[in-house]
Amino acid sequence: MAAVAGIDLEIAKGEFFTMLGPSGSGKTTTLRMIAGFEDPTEGTIELAGEDVSGVPPYDRAVNTVFQDYALFPHMSVGENVAYGMKVAGVGKAERIKRGEDALEMVRLPGYADRKPGELSGGQRQRVALARAIVNRPKVLLLDEPLGALDLKLREEMQTELKTIQGEVGITFVYVTHDQDEALTMSDRIAVFNGGRIEQVSPPLELYEHPANEFVAGFVGVSNLIERDGQRMTIRPEKIDLLEPGAPSDGLHTETGRIVDVAYAGMVTRFTIQLDTGEKLQLVRQNVESASSGALPAQGNEVLVGWRPEHAAAVGGKSTNEEVAAS
Repeated sequence: MAAVAGIDLEIAKGEFFTMLGPSGSGKTTTLRMIAGFEDPTEGTIELAGEDVSGVPPYDRAVNTVFQDYALFPHMSVGENVAYGMKVAGVGKAERIKRGEDALEMVRLPGYADRKPGELSGGQRQRVALARAIVNRPKVLLLDEPLGALDLKLREEMQTELKTIQGEVGITFVYVTHDQDEALTMSDRIAVFNGGRIEQVSPPLELYEHPANEFVAGFVGVSNLIERDGQRMTIRPEKIDLLEPGAPSDGLHTETGRIVDVAYAGMVTRFTIQLDTGEKLQLVRQNVESASSGALPAQGNEVLVGWRPEHAAAVGGKSTNEEVAAS
């Protein structure tokens, strides 16, 4: 079975492009083919209009940043950043100057003399990024680069990476299985599944208008329901929780019962069993209701409603399922 099949992508210069998908979906294999670590069995890979298929990694104008940083522990930060330039024969003065500039870009000025072991995880990731951009590649490939960081630092680095990418103007091709990370950082996202691409869209379009059930379920939480023979997805935040008998105000409404309540800080998550037998998840912002003890309780009969335009029609099967069934 092919790791990837029928991949057709065009990534714009200066774009922050993310390949998103579960483990084994083909995103890392695609990245490795762009880098030159693996060769495609058919088709071509072009970089700035030039076919680089079969060109070895060291002769491609790309660099890769990995999750494990791959820094040399015995070298200083400055030596790590300058290593690629030294191999390429760049003079010492130029190496120092460009290394300092790269560390400045990643918010680590004055760190050149430190050793990697003296740095935090986030700082080591910045050093790895500086080392990758110092050679001024046309494309920077990032394979789950934030996966080893704790949640708070990971979120901080998401913002930093997007800012740095905008400043240096290099095309970023980013691999992740984290949907929130992809939505936060990307100009466009390609959703992978079973070695194929299900959808390529900007984050807002991907979230609001998923192409099929797989995308709807993988990118964010999705409520899949069927009405009048049509399958639709509704996001939890688009559903209102109403008292029975409340005016609908143009909403499509249905009755049900609360079967689960989960307090999650900023929001409370409710699971509603509709009278049709289907279950819906919805979220409610905790402004005053949670602290006042006025949250609707498990077992309560409720009315739920959503605007018809917020129920996005989905095509049912994913691309991969259609291929498997044919």
